[in-house]
Amino acid sequence: MFSVKELVESNCLRSVPLNYVCLENPQDSSLYCENENVPTIDFSQLTSSNLSERSKAIQQLGDACRDWGFFMLINHGVSETLRDEVLRASQKFFDLTEEEKKEYAGGKLFDPIKYGTSFNVMVDKTHFWRDYLKCYVHPHFNAPSKPPGLSETLEEYSTKGREVIEELLKGISLSLCLEENYIHRRMKLDLGSQLLVINCYPPCPKPELVMGLPAHTDHGLLTLLMQNDLAGLHIQHNGKWIPIHPLPNSFLINTGDHMEILTNGKYKSVVHRAVTNTKGTRISVGTAHGPCLDTDVGPAPEMVSDDNPAAYRAIKYRDYMQLQQNHQLDGKSCLDRIRT
Repeated sequence: MFSVKELVESNCLRSVPLNYVCLENPQDSSLYCENENVPTIDFSQLTSSNLSERSKAIQQLGDACRDWGFFMLINHGVSETLRDEVLRASQKFFDLTEEEKKEYAGGKLFDPIKYGTSFNVMVDKTHFWRDYLKCYVHPHFNAPSKPPGLSETLEEYSTKGREVIEELLKGISLSLCLEENYIHRRMKLDLGSQLLVINCYPPCPKPELVMGLPAHTDHGLLTLLMQNDLAGLHIQHNGKWIPIHPLPNSFLINTGDHMEILTNGKYKSVVHRAVTNTKGTRISVGTAHGPCLDTDVGPAPEMVSDDNPAAYRAIKYRDYMQLQQNHQLDGKSCLDRIRT
């Protein structure tokens, strides 16, 4: 199948091919809410030695996870130089020839490196305006050898990202009145899965007809996301779509399905989508941080009571990822399959 980038650059694209046309209009202004501000968490306060400052940041973090499932993270300590290099190297990968990229066209979900298009062309009724590169970067690091420098840059970035996520999970554990290493220990994060996904959304002549990725939630505990200077992420909040415009040098963090499962619904995964534009190629780099693949994930006993029974059945993380991959992306449909 053609990549979207190849399709756009073929010089024969006069209109959007029918197999990419979505029924949903991502530019329907009646479904938007432009005047809501998403929460911002200051990482330096969350890791501060000042107990009062840290306690306040932990409270804000818990509120963001409960009320939004999404926040911007500032003062995180990952250098702007490294972030820029990741975006440049990512663009260079998609600028390789199709023959070079197809060397990495894995056919299975758990292939260490996988280049492809849409979401899963075997189940997608509509193809999405997106090419991607997926790499499992923990517990074993994997990345393409082309272009030169990509692997080294992604390895450094993945390590820094894990350090940020580990601190966030400590704060989230404390916000739930649990011991700070609770999530790390219960989810076996020393062997946890870290999946890095680089998305390429080429410009589209009719962005109102296509979707980069439809409404969905992420598997895992937390996703760490950055992007180039082209907007395209929407999150769902109180029934409206909120376009996200990141602060300079910030990360975007969203809670995933396994955070919702673990907390028995107290912290809910956020529905989000990606839209396209006519101006240029949007690159986003998302890293899904989850448990060890063979960990059974169910509600934490501390989150279950007679008044609040377990809302989800336990499922192996590996099996949940397979469940999501084998069905179309559709809001919280995957999580709905394991509700009790």
